Amino acid sequence: MYKSSLKAIQKSGRFRERRVYNPNLIDFASNDYLGLASKYKLLDKAIKLIKNYNSYAPKSSMLVNGYHPIHKLFEDRLLELQSFENSIVVGSGFLANISLIESLVRKNDILFIDEEYHASGILATKLIPNRVVYFKHNNPQDLEDKLKSYKYNRSLIAVEGVYSMSGNICNRDIIDIANRYNSILIMDEAHSSGVIGKNLLGIFDYYNLPIRENYIKMGTLGKAYGSYGAYILASNEIISFLENRAKPIIYSTAPSILDIALALINLDYIHQNRAKLSKKIKNRHKIIKDILDIDIKSLILPIPQNSNQDTIDTQKLLIDRGYIVGAIRQPTVQKPILRVIPQIGSSKKDLIEILKIISYNNSK
Repeated sequence: MYKSSLKAIQKSGRFRERRVYNPNLIDFASNDYLGLASKYKLLDKAIKLIKNYNSYAPKSSMLVNGYHPIHKLFEDRLLELQSFENSIVVGSGFLANISLIESLVRKNDILFIDEEYHASGILATKLIPNRVVYFKHNNPQDLEDKLKSYKYNRSLIAVEGVYSMSGNICNRDIIDIANRYNSILIMDEAHSSGVIGKNLLGIFDYYNLPIRENYIKMGTLGKAYGSYGAYILASNEIISFLENRAKPIIYSTAPSILDIALALINLDYIHQNRAKLSKKIKNRHKIIKDILDIDIKSLILPIPQNSNQDTIDTQKLLIDRGYIVGAIRQPTVQKPILRVIPQIGSSKKDLIEILKIISYNNSK
């Protein structure tokens, strides 16, 4: 039924499929930024934590009786580390973005969203037609021009702390504009929490900004936190509104107990080892600067490629050498890239080797 469409995708070099890669490949592709996904001692701690309770599965929506003590422990720990009023766990970052955008943007409101915001947020905007304005990527002037050009009851701004494909860090001026216009600021910290900031707490930590009532932080647990799921931090009023209006929260089974327990253990591990982890991240920044003369602030290194086929071929070359990187093509990005993640679970020696291979291959 979809044969011709699949052929067209294959011809364009955009064809994708699930694949179980050789587990012995050295990982420079995943979002496991701190290498926690292979720390079995942390998993053991999470399992021991769960054994303290009578049930280990959520069983229902959080608003029925699926809200587990471990959910509450994790939410409370997040609030101890960051100065938000309230928090709530969500099944995934995708669901968190749907929850925020679909429920918070009401009649006569306008959402101003970065054109390179995550696909989950872009999909959510389709649920609120005529209430969305896109602004140029990470461009505060274009954002302010558009805020001035439209009439609205309430304005919301959606940006990312670190953008998932480019590794760009949110422009500080955008946060200042949100404050000046009293806009609700939705900050997607999927790729910034655990990676940037003095305490590895993300963009507000990075800029040393006090938390304000108009700030919403959404983060995921499947990246630096080495687990699965998501969370939202915001004011008491906003969290209560989400409990009453956000469909993915109301109508989804509560997040996995094991995943949240693991995220709690990993959150504490990151906090206790933040200085050591920050030093390792900076060491990887220096290696990239020394070899490729590229400055990165996060743990995302995009390397432009000439074509989709070049991207696939280079990925295959690296697999043959024992490494795995992301081969990212349209529609995820406008132009194909190798997405290299210099995560600290892999050695500096291997990072140096893969960067030299890429550098040599690109120079041919």
